[in-house]
Amino acid sequence: MKVYGTKSLRNIALISHQGAGKTSLAEAMLFNTGAINRMGDIQQGTTVSDYDEEEIRRGLSLSTSLIPVEVAGLKLNILDTPGYTDFQGEVKNALMAVDSALMLVDASAGVEVGTEMYWGFAQELNVPVMAVISKMDREMARPQAALEALNDIFDTRFVPLQLPLMEEGGFTGVVDLMAMKARRGSEETEEDLPAELADAAEEARLALMEAVAESDDALLEKYFEAGELTDEEIWQGLKEGLRSGAFIPVVYTAGTANIGVKSLIDLLTRLAPAPDERRQPYVAQGPQGEETLVADDSGPLALYVFKTTADPFVGRLTYFRVISGTLQADTRYYNHTRGQEERFGSLYVMRGKEQLPVDLMHAGDIGAVAKLSHTVTGDTIGDKDHPLKIEPPTFPKPVYAVAVSPATQADSAKMGPTLTRLCEEDPTLQWRQDPATKEAVLEGMGDTHVDVAVKRAAQLGVNLVTAVPKVPYRETITRVNKAQYRHKKQTGGAGQFAEVHLRVEPLERGAGFEYASEVFGGAISSSFIPSIEKGIKSVLETGVIAGYPVVDVKAVVYDGKEHPVDSKDIAFQIAGREAFKLAVKDAGPVLLEPIMKVTIIVPESNMGDAIGDLTSRRGQVQGTETAGGKAIITALVPLAEMQRYSNDLRSFTQGRGVYTMEFSHYAEVPAHIAEEIIAQAKREAEES
Repeated sequence: MKVYGTKSLRNIALISHQGAGKTSLAEAMLFNTGAINRMGDIQQGTTVSDYDEEEIRRGLSLSTSLIPVEVAGLKLNILDTPGYTDFQGEVKNALMAVDSALMLVDASAGVEVGTEMYWGFAQELNVPVMAVISKMDREMARPQAALEALNDIFDTRFVPLQLPLMEEGGFTGVVDLMAMKARRGSEETEEDLPAELADAAEEARLALMEAVAESDDALLEKYFEAGELTDEEIWQGLKEGLRSGAFIPVVYTAGTANIGVKSLIDLLTRLAPAPDERRQPYVAQGPQGEETLVADDSGPLALYVFKTTADPFVGRLTYFRVISGTLQADTRYYNHTRGQEERFGSLYVMRGKEQLPVDLMHAGDIGAVAKLSHTVTGDTIGDKDHPLKIEPPTFPKPVYAVAVSPATQADSAKMGPTLTRLCEEDPTLQWRQDPATKEAVLEGMGDTHVDVAVKRAAQLGVNLVTAVPKVPYRETITRVNKAQYRHKKQTGGAGQFAEVHLRVEPLERGAGFEYASEVFGGAISSSFIPSIEKGIKSVLETGVIAGYPVVDVKAVVYDGKEHPVDSKDIAFQIAGREAFKLAVKDAGPVLLEPIMKVTIIVPESNMGDAIGDLTSRRGQVQGTETAGGKAIITALVPLAEMQRYSNDLRSFTQGRGVYTMEFSHYAEVPAHIAEEIIAQAKREAEES
């Protein structure tokens, strides 16, 4: 592929709720610019963008694809992102690498939950957005309703650059408000405006001109003086208005029918900002503090890694954006995040899975390199003598978890490294060993996200068995109690003897464990006091009533006895352990469960269903609010009731509900539920 300079590059992310037509639009863009000679089909698994086996099987995008589109001496680096909200981390990382975004809105479905989520990401990362009302060829397309929803829901001004041509009940093309011409069909040859649209087009062009004028003081003054603006002034105002966010340009397309796509490409070549016109320059932490990085070949080299993939055949591929400086193939560079040198072999421009080699890449370009040893998503790479680190975005916390275990003994040794590798590729994926349940837990943004990760592990040679994770309950006490235990063992030789008198006291939530001695007069030698604590701590991990860790307890040794010959460290460990168990069992022991703070966003029509569902899960609703047709509910809910919530929420909202969840505190489990948990723990202990 040809090497493009900074001013000839445009980096654009396609973002939307799932099913709004991003992949079909990317396919049509490739077709219209001659990169492919026929358009692929998502259902048949023949698109350039969705090439992964799992994507083809599921019929949806699971990761970001790079689609370079060459047109009019420019290269548009299109990043086709997943719409499924389980893969929101991919979207956020892609937005880190671009200078503008196309937000697709399904003409029949309107603004959906994912639309709002990804709009929020773009605002957070200060990325300019153009709106595309897509799938206009659908029977239920309601472009005017979609436009009104955009204006109602988002606190900004949406300004159409086109009018849709709806003829004989279908979408046949667009009216270009700049040229004041109709452009019909996939060829989009210019024609005179239909007479019946002349007035509407004049009115829409006037609104466009006013929006442009109001976005710039100089243009506004000119508009007041002359009563209109020249085409060149409108183009200038459109570009600056998009870049500044003064308004959001709106266009209309039908990707699979290939209507409106050529017009969109033309608009992108004129309006999308080049890397050196970026709204907000990147900021890196340098040796002297913060450094502002602009897209300049002469600047210090800085690459931001926004995606890594592990392929069993190709190996590891690292996707990056050249923030500043020039990147050469077959050169050594330094990963400043990891403190490791990396050798860059061939550089690639990726077109889906196709690798197009290039010798160098200029500031602002997006590419990939194979087989880096240490680099993961979010790292910064550059020259060793000029250290720079770009801060990755913050990602939402996982909300869905499974317990994972190796399918065979052969998978056991590779499970940990493989899970670590997958989590390094995807910052919204995490795994950990839960000390309370002794399980390996894999966490993600939803069941599909985790399921795809498990299948990827299998592709990498590690087969995993999944199960619903055990809830990490805790045990504690509710009142003060005393107990004593004598350990005496005589087996012919030296015996063992220790007697411990112990008091347990409840502590405040989160206090942990405290230990003290009130032994006076030498009843127990000071050297054995730590032995008793050691014995007690062995019980803290394994529990007393149900096998869960004991917390928020103070243990006080207040008396005891020892033998001048037979008392030993191990004897006092055993006596301390058993005295503690006896004391806890009669100190009103209870189970504590993790309570999660949950924030749910659903369509307003589903608000009653969501609240009723939370109540059935022992949830306590903390507050509700409505805005833009959406209901936002905050609640405190036991983790035990949220294990598979994402499936249920998706079911009763038809996939339009999303939620976040984070740990809040531990609270006492209701007695009737605790009885069941304790009984189950006893059954499992007997079976094992």
